[in-house]
Amino acid sequence: MDELGRKTVTEFKNAEKNSIIAVLDNIRSMHNVGSVFRTADAFLTQAIFLCGYTPQPPHRDIHKTALGATETVDWIYFPTTVNAVAALKEKGFKIFAIEQAEGSISLETFSLNKGDKVAVVFGNEVEGVNNDVLELCDGCIEIPQFGMKHSLNISVAAGIVLWELVRNNLKS
Repeated sequence: MDELGRKTVTEFKNAEKNSIIAVLDNIRSMHNVGSVFRTADAFLTQAIFLCGYTPQPPHRDIHKTALGATETVDWIYFPTTVNAVAALKEKGFKIFAIEQAEGSISLETFSLNKGDKVAVVFGNEVEGVNNDVLELCDGCIEIPQFGMKHSLNISVAAGIVLWELVRNNLKS
């Protein structure tokens, strides 16, 4: 493990984070939540906001997929996603729902300006991002898909989107 250059918990906590916050809007699966924690750790995401009935650590099923990332990634619980988005807007974040919607921006064409702070909202596994939340967002980002199915598991979508945001920031 030493050869991989992995950070300790203390090194992770002290590391400069990417100005990205993942917002989980009423996610029901603890495994999905744990997976997003693990992905957020991998990409030095600033934090995760857990909203509504999204499960919160500590829980055995979250820890099973997070593999310790609940100890490294900062998280905050909000009773509603609307409250979370309002708090982020007050702090100057641009908010984008990860959703297939009219006028959505295809992920491969989405770009940020250097220094932008962005929050991405991942919706419920069945219902997607709540309409009240969509109205507060600065836009929607859509992951291009070419097969018969036109949805991805939230943990897969989070991995794709967070990597793409970090990768694009690294190029800036």
